[in-house]
Amino acid sequence: MGILKTTIFGFLLCAASMAWAQEPAETATSAADPVTTTLQTRHAAGVADTLNYALNLIGVNYKYGGSQPTTGFDCSGYVSHVFRQVAGLSLPHNALAISRQGKQISMHELQPGDLVFFNTLRRSFSHVGIYLGDNRFVHAPSSGGGVEVVSMQDKYWVKRFNGARRILTLQLPAGLVSE
Repeated sequence: MGILKTTIFGFLLCAASMAWAQEPAETATSAADPVTTTLQTRHAAGVADTLNYALNLIGVNYKYGGSQPTTGFDCSGYVSHVFRQVAGLSLPHNALAISRQGKQISMHELQPGDLVFFNTLRRSFSHVGIYLGDNRFVHAPSSGGGVEVVSMQDKYWVKRFNGARRILTLQLPAGLVSE
């Protein structure tokens, strides 16, 4: 299990790093601006830390209502735990409530660290996971097993996709944004 987890983690971080390198900056700033470059680098490092922590929880058992690695997670408990531990964000322990946080984005705008939502209980936004890049996400599934990485291209997930939200955003101070 350890070698498999390390291999998956390495592959996903490599894919995520390539996605970050190819993403244009969200603001119209000069590439030569060292302050902006530093802030963008710190943002990318924060997303990488979030994904690293999330992936280190692979295999933690599922538990309805769970929100701790020692006792197990449900989907929203897992996402809330990761964002609280790494980013210091307090997210609700409910997928629907989490779906109202952050900025709504389309599927083609997905970046590593974004949240993806699915209809798994015959109601919208009943399941949440963390997007890793390369059409993969990590989540706490509700049936058996534990935290795992799956493909968003699997037939099951394609049919149930509800939307995505960006929680981790790069906020530049107003004085640094070029007009």
